[in-house]
Amino acid sequence: MHLLAVGLNHTTAPVSLREKVAFPADQIGQAVASARAWFGRADLSSHLAQTGEAAILSTCNRTELYAASTAAAGGAGGTGGIDAAIDSTAHFLADYHKLSYAELRPFLYALPQDNAVRHAFRVASGLDSMVLGEPQILGQMKDAVRQADAAGGLGTYLHQLFQRTFAVAKEVRSTTEIGAHSVSMAAAAVRLSQRIFDSISGQHVLFIGAGEMIELCATHFAAQNPKSLTVANRTLERGETLAHRFNGAALRLADLPTQLSKFDIVVSCTASSLPIIGLGLVERAVKARRHKPIFMVDLAVPRDIESEVGRLDDVFLYTVDDLASVVQSGVENRQAAVAQAEAIIETRVQSFMHWIDSRAVVPVIQDLHDAGESLRMAELERARKLLAKGEDIDAVLDALSRGLTAKFLHGPQQALHHAQGDERTQLVQLLPQLFRTKR
Repeated sequence: MHLLAVGLNHTTAPVSLREKVAFPADQIGQAVASARAWFGRADLSSHLAQTGEAAILSTCNRTELYAASTAAAGGAGGTGGIDAAIDSTAHFLADYHKLSYAELRPFLYALPQDNAVRHAFRVASGLDSMVLGEPQILGQMKDAVRQADAAGGLGTYLHQLFQRTFAVAKEVRSTTEIGAHSVSMAAAAVRLSQRIFDSISGQHVLFIGAGEMIELCATHFAAQNPKSLTVANRTLERGETLAHRFNGAALRLADLPTQLSKFDIVVSCTASSLPIIGLGLVERAVKARRHKPIFMVDLAVPRDIESEVGRLDDVFLYTVDDLASVVQSGVENRQAAVAQAEAIIETRVQSFMHWIDSRAVVPVIQDLHDAGESLRMAELERARKLLAKGEDIDAVLDALSRGLTAKFLHGPQQALHHAQGDERTQLVQLLPQLFRTKR
């Protein structure tokens, strides 16, 4: 069995490409089923051929496919096998999202076997995030695993991989300070807005969406005591629930065209597959504001705000990628925690790979049990027939024991008899260990 993680993230691809290959939450199950079907009909020379297990993780910073493959081992660990895996996955993602294969292929990475395990452990622990140590990714991975399981994508190997992944993430977070100095995206947004406005306390802040990220951002901005705080959401009731926590107001998403000009700071993060704030809407808002600056943060992937908005003179637009330099400040203070986390992960990777190796001999052990049971039943049946004829019970038991011994030793004796050179030397050293004899 071969494990593989293939994907792209904030270090390998820009947000303009990541948003094209992102999977909406309500499509993950369908995508997992499609991936399994795609790889199942792939060329058998591909490392992902005959894939029986698959899971997809899709966030604002990454889209990754985890697979457990029963493909032949040939080339699996070499460059050819990895290239075939990337090609197959690139074709799947391109086909699913109606993209160009040539556009997507250069940005993908493929991590086989222990590297795939190590990557999963690092992602869940927050070591591969734009915000080092951020906790949201663990919840996102758990959601992805639940969806893959519901779609039938998880089998023995991926189920075990993710259970161990969650255990490792918990260990890292509870025994290291990897998240103690974490600068969140929300805190980074506040810090950037303070570069535009001297004080947030004099500004009107609008949040678009009502999910976990918006809730986190609202918490950070509310701590700065803005003049007003408003939540715009497609469902007004949900927006009102969040706004009430911060003594704010709520409005419908449909009211944005007439209300946008009232806000100095806009933070958006929805699950929309298309932009909800276009260039024309912002141009009208800027004109109504008489060119007073407006600070906008788009934390959504796919993006909520058209990229062209950033070209306007009085608009300061930032995406998740633009926040990278801000959230990475203070990395030096976390290096000791990172080293400790990496050490934990390395130990757990070795443990998991040992489990993988032990699973490889399960069929052999089962075959031995089956062969032994067949021999036992044959000798037992022979003994019963002798007893039925009235043979002496001691003689029958003696014959039974001799017959079993002879049949169990026949194979090893024949192998030793026909072996020559190094093979015979290896058998001479191995057989005493197998049968626990003394030499």
